[in-house]
Amino acid sequence: MSEQLLQLTAEPLTPEAFAAFGEVIDHRSSEFFMINGGRTRRHHDLAKVETLGEEARTLISIFVTQPIQMPLELTFLERHPLGSQAFMPLHGERFVVVVAPAGDVIDPAQVRAFVTDGRQGVNYRAGTWHAIQSVLECEGEFLVVDRGGAGHNCDEYPLALRVTLE
Repeated sequence: MSEQLLQLTAEPLTPEAFAAFGEVIDHRSSEFFMINGGRTRRHHDLAKVETLGEEARTLISIFVTQPIQMPLELTFLERHPLGSQAFMPLHGERFVVVVAPAGDVIDPAQVRAFVTDGRQGVNYRAGTWHAIQSVLECEGEFLVVDRGGAGHNCDEYPLALRVTLE
């Protein structure tokens, strides 16, 4: 564990830059097919939901999050080893995403920060280290899809870091 403060600048979120950590949920660049008598475009299978372990089940929740101040200062990252966790803003909220690859320890050189454009969501793969919900500008409401069930599914790793926007 590093005692130094890790400084990051959040870059725009893109599927390519985020691929090592999960999926960007964004219908604007996805394929679709028509349903409901041709009135609805279904953007199908935008993220892989992972539910591992005993009695695992998929949960759908709404998180209401208070806005953060920039620069964002964090003292830890967390991970969910038994399931993915997806966040989709309901009202165009931008948010900061901080991630590190899955593993037992975090290499500070591998930590990345992104900022969404308000129409993007993220799906963290099982075990991916990530920051707590960090919405910008105003209170945010997010549709969250993650894992419920037996077993320990939240670890924290101490890491001091500061994130700024470009």
